[in-house]
Amino acid sequence: MSKPAAKKRKRDGAATRERILAEALVLFASKGFDATSVKDISSAVGVADAALYRHFPSKEELAHAVFKRHYSTLAGQIAEIGARHSTIRPIMDELVELLCRTFDNEPNAFTFILINQHNHLRFVGLSDNPVEEVATIMRKAIANGEIAIDDPDLAAAIALGAAIQPAIFHLYGRLHGRLTGNRHEITEAVCRALGI
Repeated sequence: MSKPAAKKRKRDGAATRERILAEALVLFASKGFDATSVKDISSAVGVADAALYRHFPSKEELAHAVFKRHYSTLAGQIAEIGARHSTIRPIMDELVELLCRTFDNEPNAFTFILINQHNHLRFVGLSDNPVEEVATIMRKAIANGEIAIDDPDLAAAIALGAAIQPAIFHLYGRLHGRLTGNRHEITEAVCRALGI
């Protein structure tokens, strides 16, 4: 009596792609893009290099996909915050809380976006762009006479700079603990800088 033929394991390309994106994010955030090899990523995922290349033609394309995914998610969250409120103050409260919470709960994504943004921004348009979403919020605040700065891009730069610089200090070991513990102070600094 012969044994029944073993069922072939079905490949799950979507699951493998997700594992590649997740492991690449961890490695890019911890080691840096340049110090991370394709072999590092494929080993972390548990696949051959060739399997990784079936999903992403190059390490650069993989990095773009990782960046775009997290950058786009952040843009969507900021857009939702802007749509939820009609005045700037609650928007700033929620925006700073989002940035602090993302830093605390998703440090790899936050670090990767922050450290590598200049390598990937040329591949990102105005849609799915957190900076553009903040500028849109500032345009509305300017039109409503809520902030003292009349250039939405300058206002976005000032707000994001004041909100993100504490995260940079945290990355370099100058601040400790959860960033959300400082969100009220950060929010007040952003509001003062904008003249709210």
